[in-house]
Amino acid sequence: MDKTSLDKGIFITFEGGEGTGKSSQIKRLEKKLNKLDYHVVLTREPGGTAGAEAIRHVILSGGAEKLGADVEAMLFAAARSDHVDKIIRPALKSDKIVLCDRFFDSTRVYQGATGSVDMEFLYALERIACDDVWPDLTLILDLSAEEGMQRADARRSMNTAPDRFEKEDMQAQEMRREAFRLIADKEPERCKLINASGTEKEVAERIWQVVEPLLKRKTAKNG
Repeated sequence: MDKTSLDKGIFITFEGGEGTGKSSQIKRLEKKLNKLDYHVVLTREPGGTAGAEAIRHVILSGGAEKLGADVEAMLFAAARSDHVDKIIRPALKSDKIVLCDRFFDSTRVYQGATGSVDMEFLYALERIACDDVWPDLTLILDLSAEEGMQRADARRSMNTAPDRFEKEDMQAQEMRREAFRLIADKEPERCKLINASGTEKEVAERIWQVVEPLLKRKTAKNG
């Protein structure tokens, strides 16, 4: 399906495995864009709305794990539909830049590649949940599974247990990395693979090298 953009706004999603730095980088980009006087909406998946946040808790706590990957995928789609309708689409129609921490690519990887959910089923869920809303740009932060899990362990407090996906073994984490890389290979117009190793500043500069041309193209088109 073609991207939406709705001829307004810009929709950028951040993807990648555990510990790749998505949350830190999305906040850095938000801060930079705000300084440049862009109107930015920062959101995440699963989440973004009250209903979606409730589903997030169920999934990440492991409460839905026993129901199987198919049900998890449907829960993600339900959360995504609410998120798109109430947050993302209205923001894009208002000519804002939406930055989203995870979107449908994570479902393709976590429930599809390592959860064995049929991809055609996932694509059908995407069409229902997203409708005309598709990312203009997806930044896939790429890092070895070993380093990613080391980072995830380091950021977690002593009293915080790993979530539903952080607790899975290194083999599963590496499979997800490869699945994200495959998505980037298959959809190079939408997806850009970002080397997530190095300092936060270095990674932020790599991201900006990809985002800045998109902003210029959008400004020229709407100008």
